[in-house]
Amino acid sequence: MSDPETYPAFAPSGVDPRLLEILICPVTRLPLVYDRAANELISKKARLAYPIRGGIPIMLEEEARDLDEEPAGPAGEGA
Repeated sequence: MSDPETYPAFAPSGVDPRLLEILICPVTRLPLVYDRAANELISKKARLAYPIRGGIPIMLEEEARDLDEEPAGPAGEGA
């Protein structure tokens, strides 16, 4: 087992870092990259970002954000 002093129980996001190490993309079955700023797990191959809510990764394709879609601008812009 890991030494608790060198391996904190939880990352600043509230997600256990050991969990982040073993999670894979449900679409590609490849490892994910943790985006701390956006609090998401990124699948580079699938171009999806899985949200983390309350410290729990939501690993459902229908909940993931498509990285290829442009973010929506303020209301009324571009319509």
